Amino acid sequence: MSRPPLSTAQLRAHVDRLPRYLLGHYPTPLEFCPRLTAQLGGPKIYIKRDDCTGLALGGNKTRHNEFLIADALRKGADLLVWGAGVQSNNCRQTAAACARAGLQIHLVLGRGGPAQGPDKIQGNLLLDYLVGAHVDIVEETIGPDLDARITLETEAHRARGRRVYGWDKHICKPLAAVSYLLCVAEIVEQGTTQGFSPRAIYTSSAGSTGAGVALARKALGLDSAVHSVAPIQWPYDTQADMAEIAQQAGLLVGLDLGMTPADIDVRFDCIGPGYGKLSDAGLEAIEMLARTEGILLDPMYSGKAMAGLISDVRAGRYRAGESVVLIHTGGTPALFAYAEGIVGKMHPRRLV
Repeated sequence: MSRPPLSTAQLRAHVDRLPRYLLGHYPTPLEFCPRLTAQLGGPKIYIKRDDCTGLALGGNKTRHNEFLIADALRKGADLLVWGAGVQSNNCRQTAAACARAGLQIHLVLGRGGPAQGPDKIQGNLLLDYLVGAHVDIVEETIGPDLDARITLETEAHRARGRRVYGWDKHICKPLAAVSYLLCVAEIVEQGTTQGFSPRAIYTSSAGSTGAGVALARKALGLDSAVHSVAPIQWPYDTQADMAEIAQQAGLLVGLDLGMTPADIDVRFDCIGPGYGKLSDAGLEAIEMLARTEGILLDPMYSGKAMAGLISDVRAGRYRAGESVVLIHTGGTPALFAYAEGIVGKMHPRRLV
């Protein structure tokens, strides 16, 4: 027997079972994009502005860190050991969250393999240093290789007597996913106020954010499709992994919804040349939104997610009277790190 849909208030009550360390500005705006909508000639397009969460230029990891930092403090940690690519939005926001909470952080940033990219002190890396992170740039590939290096660094700090909160995907991914139950609750409430229900919700994710959105869809009984546009191809079954993240996130807040891979829609056609690399479709999306709405997307995540949405609109997937929402996951600082590549592909605007 299936569980009846929850209201947004009931969903929030479930989330309130977990400790939370408030970091962001909520609800983030849900903005209609009239000029972008007109240019594409399709459905009404809305942007959920999670680039406006407020912590060190914002992004989706601000929501994640409210639950991760609370867990770290509850466990008595005095140091986080974290890592991702050199221009990681995750690490920038996590480092800022640690500064707010009075925790030290050691970032292990991978340059090898798909994490290749600019490691000059610009963009996210500049902000990592500014908020006081200890940074090591290493050669490991983002994924299992980098995870193993992070584990080694975690163990080394523990051997020195530090109380370390380290990256453990079985703990961190579900906790992070819980935060996106709240984001979807905001979308539903804001959409009701603005007089629409989204036909689809898009986001850039191959992990916790998309898993949380899919879990919220099922918990609330929404008709909206959820499309996770992957920025990376992991060396494992991403759909199954996201379903497991969603299921475990639900259990954390008392919701056993039986999430399976069938509940997850994740696509890999917008990655372009690879993770951490510019794509032509992503750059077109960045330029289009900037020049119609003055909203800035990033080249690795939100730009590629918007490219997926634009592709679907052009393919006639939606009718003109329908509405679609893109969750803007932030990443603006990366624009500066990739400036040369972006400018080299831009179409100059001339007055006529």
